[in-house]
Amino acid sequence: MNRKSLLTFLLITFGLAWVLFTLPLAFKNSPEIFSTLTLVCFMAAMWAPGIAAIVATRLVEKQPLIQTLRVNTLGPKRFYLAAWFLPALISFATIGVSILLGTATFDTNFTFIRESLAQAPAGTALPPVEILVFAQTAFALTLAPFINILFAFGEELGWRGFLLPRLLPLGQWKAILLSGLIWGAWHIPATLFYGHNFPQHPYLGIILLLAGFPLLGAILAWLTLKTRSPWAAALAHGAFNAIAGVSFFFLQPGFDTALAGSPLGLAGWIPMGLIVVVLAWTKQLPVQTASTGNL
Repeated sequence: MNRKSLLTFLLITFGLAWVLFTLPLAFKNSPEIFSTLTLVCFMAAMWAPGIAAIVATRLVEKQPLIQTLRVNTLGPKRFYLAAWFLPALISFATIGVSILLGTATFDTNFTFIRESLAQAPAGTALPPVEILVFAQTAFALTLAPFINILFAFGEELGWRGFLLPRLLPLGQWKAILLSGLIWGAWHIPATLFYGHNFPQHPYLGIILLLAGFPLLGAILAWLTLKTRSPWAAALAHGAFNAIAGVSFFFLQPGFDTALAGSPLGLAGWIPMGLIVVVLAWTKQLPVQTASTGNL
């Protein structure tokens, strides 16, 4: 394990991203600037792990980038179907679990969308709410994951392309858990200052994301180790970002994302945990073909 390389990666990943996460706060009193800058900085921060991986690989380890980070590898194509649709399964299962637990209520009226449309300028031609919900859900399931790869790959090049393989000497389960915890901790400023994922609980949200991200990270690690490539995880990450907010379409507004709706909250831990258990039970995890210290 190259500790200098790992330290370089972590310093750049956290340093660059946390600067970008906090920069918009300087413009909090200017709503338009704050909103635009937050969007730009958050998108840019997603490439902090990728930049860190490139620097650590090329300048510290002095290894060729493409081959070392396996950017030129796709692996077995069947895992890309899982990468594409597992996030949707998790998100819709989270909605179901939220309803079963009684922490949220199914909304047949699509209130969230109706309230959003009510803010449109008078006279604006709008499609029926049902068609809009169908169109947005279909877009999130089909095209959006591939568009999101542009930024999701920046994260996955770092988290699963660089960090996970270098933690493998600890053992696969430890590497998966530790990389997931680091990934979750990386989001702390976003949750603390912006309520990202858990707007009602900026402090409790930190604890929640330190459980949710390792579970999701285990699934992305499985895809990475099976394909020996960061691309499958990037697709799954992009798909997850595209579909994770679908709960706002189908649940009554006002639900607590710590308990319902959010795949990273308590309701989402159940389907993600079940997937990880099934992968372990069927001996898909740990991945037998993954060599120690490399993909």
